[in-house]
Amino acid sequence: MGPDGSLCIGAVVPRTGRLSTLGDPLAFVVDRLAPHLTSVGGAGRRRALRFAVRDSRSDPDGARRAVRDLVERDRADVVITMAGTRVLPAVADACERRGVPCVSTTFPWQAYVYSRADDIGHRFDWTYHFAWGLDDIATVFADIWERLDGAPTVGCLWNDDLQGRLLRHDRHGFVPAAARRGHRLVDPGGYREPAADFGPAIEHLRRTGVDVVTSAATATDLGLFHRQARRAKAAPRLITCSRWLAYPHAGKARGDLADARVATLVYWTPGHPHRSSLDGTTAAELAVAYRDATGGPWLQPLGLAHALVEVAHHALAHADDPAQPASVARTIARARVDTIAGTLDWTRGPAPNIALVPLIGGQWRPTRDGHDLAVVTNTAVPQVPVTADVTPT
Repeated sequence: MGPDGSLCIGAVVPRTGRLSTLGDPLAFVVDRLAPHLTSVGGAGRRRALRFAVRDSRSDPDGARRAVRDLVERDRADVVITMAGTRVLPAVADACERRGVPCVSTTFPWQAYVYSRADDIGHRFDWTYHFAWGLDDIATVFADIWERLDGAPTVGCLWNDDLQGRLLRHDRHGFVPAAARRGHRLVDPGGYREPAADFGPAIEHLRRTGVDVVTSAATATDLGLFHRQARRAKAAPRLITCSRWLAYPHAGKARGDLADARVATLVYWTPGHPHRSSLDGTTAAELAVAYRDATGGPWLQPLGLAHALVEVAHHALAHADDPAQPASVARTIARARVDTIAGTLDWTRGPAPNIALVPLIGGQWRPTRDGHDLAVVTNTAVPQVPVTADVTPT
C-alpha cells in the first residue's frame, strides 16, 4: 500500500530482450484497463488503485529486480506476470520470498510447481497460478491425432531441459496421458536448446515409422527440424506443438514452417463465450480492440493477460483487509472468478495454488498475410465452434 493509502497492482512484463514480444498482451491490457480502474473496494471502503509496470528484461535476474522495485518503490500489493520458462518462476520465487501475493499464467502447472519445488503437492504461501497441465495437452493432441486416417505413430521432439523431463514424467507428464489413449510414442532422446542439427533424431523417427511429430520446441528449433526433415524426405504428415502457439507471425522460422500447418493447443480465442468481470467486455471485443490499437492480429495470451488483471482486482476488492498481504493471498486461494478467459477456481485445482484453464485443439493455416488459427477440436469447451477439419501437410 502506498503512503497515501492507495493500493497497487504491479506487473512484471518483458519489454526488452529476447522475450519482448511476449510482453505485448499484458502491456496492452494494463494500458487499456488502468485509466478506468482507479479505485477498488465496496461501499465505505473504497481505496485508490494504481498500476505499476516493471521490465523483467527477459532475464531471471532482471525479473527479481523488477519484483524488488515493485515492492520497495511502487509498494505493490499484488504482482501479476506471464511468459518465460525461466523468468516466470523467478518472479514467483521472488514474490514468495518477499511475502507478496503473486498471480501468473501461460505455463503448464506441473512445470510451474516442479521448477520451484520437489513435490507436486507443494503448497506455496503467496504465489498462485492458472493454466493447463501437460496431461491436458496430451489429451487435446490425442484428439487431433485421432482425426487423421489410420493410427499414427507419434515421435517426440522434446528438449533435454526441465520441459522435456516433465513431458516424459511417468506419472504427471505427457507420456502417461497419451498412453492412456492408446498412442505409441517414439522418443529419440532430448536435444539441447537451441538445436544445431536434428539429423540423428530424424533418422531415428524414420526408422521407427513415425508419421506424426509432437513437440514443445521453439519456433526456431521447430523450423530447423521441419526444414531438415523435408530435405531428408522424412517430413511428418502432421506436427503438434505446444510452444509455437501464440506468436507464429514473427521470427525467421516463419518461412520454414509456412507449409507445416502446425496443430496446437487453444486456450483462448475471440470465439470463446466469456466476458470480463470488470466491464463485461467479450472475448471478441477484446480481440478487436487489440487489433485496432496495435495493427496486429489477436494473440491467445491476450485473454489470459486480461484475466490476470481481473484476478488481482478481485483479490483487492474482496480481501478482508487489502492492505495486508496475507489477507490478499487468502482471497486468491479461495477465489472462483468468472473472467474473460473462463472461470478460474482455486478451490478445485489439481494441486495447491493452481486453477485450471481448459484446452481445445487448433491448427495454424497459412494465409496471404501470415497465419490463421482454425479450431479443429472442442471437446473441453463445446461452446466454441469447430471451424475446420484437421489437415495433414
